[in-house]
Amino acid sequence: MGLGDRDYYRPSGFGGFSFLPPVIKQLLIINGAVFFLSLIAKNIVIGNILLDDWLVLWFGLIPLGFQDATFLPWQLITYQFLHGSFTHVLFNMFMLWMFGMEIENLWGSKKFLIFYLLCGVGAGLFQLLIAPMFGSVGPTIGASGAVYGVMVAFAMFFPDRYIYIYFLLPVKAKYLIAILMVFEFMSVGDMSLVAHLAHIGGALTALVYILLERRSSFDLNKVVNQFKKTSNSFSSSSSTKFRKPMGFGKKSSNVEEADFYDINSEDDNKITQEEIDKILDKISQSGYQNLTEREKRILFEASKRD
Repeated sequence: MGLGDRDYYRPSGFGGFSFLPPVIKQLLIINGAVFFLSLIAKNIVIGNILLDDWLVLWFGLIPLGFQDATFLPWQLITYQFLHGSFTHVLFNMFMLWMFGMEIENLWGSKKFLIFYLLCGVGAGLFQLLIAPMFGSVGPTIGASGAVYGVMVAFAMFFPDRYIYIYFLLPVKAKYLIAILMVFEFMSVGDMSLVAHLAHIGGALTALVYILLERRSSFDLNKVVNQFKKTSNSFSSSSSTKFRKPMGFGKKSSNVEEADFYDINSEDDNKITQEEIDKILDKISQSGYQNLTEREKRILFEASKRD
């Protein structure tokens, strides 16, 4: 029986592969809405300043020591949702969708969102700390740094996947992203208005995160869940007369470590039908959402062969 013949594997059933997964869809909507509002803000003057400029000064990433405004912590998140032109937001959102949909399908929405924002924060910090060395002192806006992180993740998990440049020239993802990164490094310090250092920072953040996750037990999902458990424990204990000791929780016995680097396009032939059948049976019994990330990866690779 082929993989596509199983009713409970089809996307209409238990949440199979989606071409517009939830987080990507929400990011597209939010970025589009913010850009539309910024267009309106260009025609509104408050005092002697355009509302659009006011938004950049408060929510764009303001460099340290900037005379006209001050860096504020929330800017590391908010700058990712501001864009300077239609082509800027369109290109970023297209790249986010093209490279991000498979990563979100692979990781799940929560982990993908955390990773995406983390890459944006890493890009922002890199821009803040390094850009002044090259004389760059202007505000930074845009999702490009976070998108570069997503692109690096795609290249690491799908290195041999072909990307068609201008829909004509096929280039493997690992080579395309490597070429783009070389270009970014070579462009640092040029006189353009492109934040090349933010691109590099987002890419490096993604690289470090994925290498940490592969070579150790580090998992951002676990860190977030741990924090939530600790916060909930603190909140509940503070409402009682005697405070209970805060516990960090135990690892669930049915949670397995994702081992992505054991499964890639070069190892597809090692995936057996018996292993696939076991995963499909598990979907039938408990649903796609209860698969481990490794099982989802196996299923995804197997679906490409059918």
